Amino acid sequence: MAEQESYNLKVVRQFAIMTVVWGIVGMLVGVLIAAQMAWPVLNFDIPWLTFSRLRPLHTNAVIFAFGGSALFATSYYVVQRTCHASLFAPGLAAFTFWGWQAIIVSAAITLPLGITSSKEYAELEWPIDIAIAAVWVAYAVVFFGTIMKRKVPHIYVANWFYGAFILTVAILHIVNSMAVPVSLTKSYSMYAGVQDAMIQWWYGHNAVGFFLTAGFLGIMYYFIPKQAERPVYSYRLSVVHFWALAFTYIWAGPHHLHYTALPDWAQSVGMVFSLILLAPSWGGMINGIMTLSGAWQKLRTDPILKFLIVSVSFYGMSTFEGPMMSIKTVNALSHYTDWTIGHVHSGALGWVGMVSIGAMYFLIPRLFNRELYSTRLVEAHFWIATIGIVLYIASMWISGVMQGLMWRAVNADGTLTYSFVESVQAMHPFYIVRTLGGLLYLSGMLIMAYNIWKTIAGAKPAKVAVVPVVAH
Repeated sequence: MAEQESYNLKVVRQFAIMTVVWGIVGMLVGVLIAAQMAWPVLNFDIPWLTFSRLRPLHTNAVIFAFGGSALFATSYYVVQRTCHASLFAPGLAAFTFWGWQAIIVSAAITLPLGITSSKEYAELEWPIDIAIAAVWVAYAVVFFGTIMKRKVPHIYVANWFYGAFILTVAILHIVNSMAVPVSLTKSYSMYAGVQDAMIQWWYGHNAVGFFLTAGFLGIMYYFIPKQAERPVYSYRLSVVHFWALAFTYIWAGPHHLHYTALPDWAQSVGMVFSLILLAPSWGGMINGIMTLSGAWQKLRTDPILKFLIVSVSFYGMSTFEGPMMSIKTVNALSHYTDWTIGHVHSGALGWVGMVSIGAMYFLIPRLFNRELYSTRLVEAHFWIATIGIVLYIASMWISGVMQGLMWRAVNADGTLTYSFVESVQAMHPFYIVRTLGGLLYLSGMLIMAYNIWKTIAGAKPAKVAVVPVVAH
């Protein structure tokens, strides 16, 4: 008789709830700084409310607080379910929750105060960097320890993606954060000049590649088959997708440094690998969407599945746009413009945001053994969020291409056709539309928070007990 052993769901519940909380916080800051770009007076002449200080708070809150909490919650849930084993070292798992929340709070305090290393997506100063490394090592011990104690021989593909994300992010963070401290709140990078830039974008693009892509592909490969009640379209393709992505992504970082002091050959290497990356990315997208084969009709009636499938569509779009923008001749137009902002947010709002939201709608009723309070509110959330994303990215695409064209326009005598101020003036209406798009997306998160709160507080238990046990 199989051993009866309950899964450790407490830490999953904690991270799932904080995913919703930090999503609202991060997106609220995002809407504020978007509004500041349209109406600069909204910084109220207060130093810690300026765009330059709130922007890193926004990126850290959305990526590491919202996205990170979603990854912790789903990986802890998925690894237990697919390994038929409870979490290894539950005390260490609890430490990862409280440690991660403490790191997020410390970021929310230090970044508005202007305490920063000034490195993209790695702005936090050295004491917090050390804390991140400690929590991450504990996370790796819990995750891989659970895999080691699994009761099935097979390691499901979602765990391969989660595992790659955990290992690679540890290496990226430690190498890029190497610094010489000069005080408790200030340090200087161990690298200098173009080497520092190269290390930074090796880190920065692979934060996208492994934190924001590989980790969330782990979500895709578990939650889409579960919600659709269909097997993964092609398990063989999922394995090819994993190894091709893991090998190729790591080389693509130099495309952030086109037309800089980085040697031209290194820029070209980044461009070539970015173009190659299109193949595994689209292989994964096709695998996710085609999992619905034979169950397409569910998209009409299941709003959670809409979130999950549309997120994969945005993944496909973003991973087509990224390689295209890495081509040097395209990058000559797009670099430093709002086009890049549109690209980033099609991935962040469309892919990362929507797949996380779909996973939380799947998870939270099961974690609390409650029926979802309102499917109609999920449907409303889906459409409000989707319209918000389209307004956001379309306005930034138009603004960005216009910016690039205005900056490079020259008169017959070789002088610039437009001043920089004229380009800023032309961008203003698009910044207003971008703010509206962000406001809609934030409104969707508030609807979600209400729906989740009513679900957890509700008196309606699920019709079938969904708290899992190992025995099958």
